[in-house]
Amino acid sequence: MIKKIIIAILLVGAFSTVGWVKQNSSNHRMFDLNQKKELLMTQALAALKKNRIILVGEHHTNKKHHRAQLSVIRALKEAGVQVAIGLEMFRNDSQAELDRWTSGDLDEKRFEKIFYDNWGYPWPAYRMIFEYARDHKIPMIGLNVPREITRQVSREGFTSLSEEQKGKLAEVSCIVDQQYMNYIRKAFGGHGHGQLNFIYFCEAQMVWDSAMAVYSLDYLKRHPEAVVVILTGTGHAQKGAVPRQIRIRSNLSYAVILPEISGRIDPQTITAKDADYIILDVD
Repeated sequence: MIKKIIIAILLVGAFSTVGWVKQNSSNHRMFDLNQKKELLMTQALAALKKNRIILVGEHHTNKKHHRAQLSVIRALKEAGVQVAIGLEMFRNDSQAELDRWTSGDLDEKRFEKIFYDNWGYPWPAYRMIFEYARDHKIPMIGLNVPREITRQVSREGFTSLSEEQKGKLAEVSCIVDQQYMNYIRKAFGGHGHGQLNFIYFCEAQMVWDSAMAVYSLDYLKRHPEAVVVILTGTGHAQKGAVPRQIRIRSNLSYAVILPEISGRIDPQTITAKDADYIILDVD
């Protein structure tokens, strides 16, 4: 009898441990680039909550990056923050479909087709984020412009766009200075053949950056208590890209979180000029 009781106690302890690990598996190790020290996500939360925009970078096909993004969203949501999710992977003109998804009016099969109309990377990598947003009624915001816009700019330059094509980006000057060109070379490599083509490529990236900033700020004007978590590629998330466009247009506070990518994004290769935090062990 005593033996059975001991076994039962050990089993309860084991299951409790498993539950604890599962519950805390999203409490990622992070590196604070401003304080130059390692901490847990729960320890960074108080500082993160003070920001109106939080950019969380990704490599589009890396599921660990997407799980880390979801951990940031979940931590903020559970802390009582009025979260909205800004998406590089959805055009702003698909906002109605996003709203239908988060309200539960679209099943996954129908929504998956809409997803692939907007984005070329696998739905399964992103499903957990979209399901969490739907299940918790978290608004999702399409931040991108139509592909044909950035394609045209990369080939013919920003001035080739008509006023109708520019739409809400009409006020964007798209002035590519040396600082931005240097950033693009570092973040994306030396795309384009010849200086003019490279400038057009930079302009296309700036349109992308500007759109994400403009649409995020528009949302925050309409929802002054919200915090927008922007999910985007690491090249757009860094401070020289979307955050730069936010600074031009607003004094709202923001933070940048990047995933660790050995040799490219780690405590030895980037500084607080690039980001605020690195999520570790997601390479």
